[in-house]
Amino acid sequence: MTKLRFTRRNVLRTGVAGGAAVAAGSLFMPAVHAQASTKIGYVTPATGPLAGFAEADDFVIGNIRDMFASKGVEIVVKDTQSSPARAAEVTQELIAEGVSMVLVASTPETTNPTASVCEANQVPCISSVAPWQPYFFGQGGDPATGFNYSYHFFWGLEDLMAVFAGMWNQLDTNKKVGGLFPNDGDGNAWGGAFPGFFGAQGFEIVDPGRYENLNSDFSSQISAFQSAGVDILTGVPIPPDFTTFWKQALAQGMKPKAASIGKAILFPVAVEALGNDGHNLSSEVWWTPSHPFTDSLLGLSAADVAGAYTSATGRQWTQPIGFVHALFEVADRVMETAGTGADDVAEALSTLSMDTVVGPVDWTSGPVKNVSKTPLVGGQWRGDGNGKYDMVITENALASNIALQGSMEPIFG
Repeated sequence: MTKLRFTRRNVLRTGVAGGAAVAAGSLFMPAVHAQASTKIGYVTPATGPLAGFAEADDFVIGNIRDMFASKGVEIVVKDTQSSPARAAEVTQELIAEGVSMVLVASTPETTNPTASVCEANQVPCISSVAPWQPYFFGQGGDPATGFNYSYHFFWGLEDLMAVFAGMWNQLDTNKKVGGLFPNDGDGNAWGGAFPGFFGAQGFEIVDPGRYENLNSDFSSQISAFQSAGVDILTGVPIPPDFTTFWKQALAQGMKPKAASIGKAILFPVAVEALGNDGHNLSSEVWWTPSHPFTDSLLGLSAADVAGAYTSATGRQWTQPIGFVHALFEVADRVMETAGTGADDVAEALSTLSMDTVVGPVDWTSGPVKNVSKTPLVGGQWRGDGNGKYDMVITENALASNIALQGSMEPIFG
């Protein structure tokens, strides 16, 4: 497990916020370990096709573990192996081990079974990194009553669709959009919502139907898109499926002007898997080092946290860093104010409003009970010709405090 050992003072002195490298050390002051009297669980897809979401977990938890231990709190991590059934199973294990709350991140296939098991067992659950509609309605949530013990923070499909429309409207296209929607929580939610929203914006969604994850042949989808003459591609495939689809699509002569893809190309490592074929692919952007937010634990900026990750690992920052970090920010605040009793924690979460490294988390204002929305912008991956990519923010109409870094460019003229 990679750990950094430096204090906030050292972070700032060595210039992480300005992009300079730092010496190996810890984000938090090395702590005198207290005997753990409380356990909290963290459920994550550390292995399997969703593992890109968990790439930075060791870094984030490694830095927070000592600080929590000094407060008598032990963090217990469980791997879902990217399986919803396994997510439910390991959540049951955590509850049997006596955790006071469960934190969980990364797609409805992880958040939903975890939150559902917690809700059934009256154990507080804090989740993120899944659009709020698949999280809430995917568990049968009723807006009139919500849940009792499960709380979630992330953006919604209404935000994502507005961001995608903003990016596409910067380009000259025929407004025909091919939809790549798998038969899973995200795919069914996106595929159900997109035609109505984008139809009202003047776009036509071409939807060839659902496919199963880990598909090896996308010929039927590619044929449907080519027959319709789509200029734009969108969808929410898992990373290996988009790599398969994109290579097959390019080989069969597809030349879209835009491809705005959720889930699959959120991370540098996923885009790098495409070689030089990832240039100007676009996606939603939830968190970057340039986001103007600071963490509540030590006042570290987004740039501080991202820079520390790069210094420790030699890898480019990745979006989940901020949200996994924020999960522990929220847990820390709740434990400080409410202790660890299940009903007390649930009550504290229902009234919580705080600033985190990903922006405000506020469960007092909706859009439905148990959900807090976080800011969303859009961007394109720009390649250097050698298989390396940087994210350029190209759309910020929903969050103007997050600075634009460029405008949309077509993939193919």
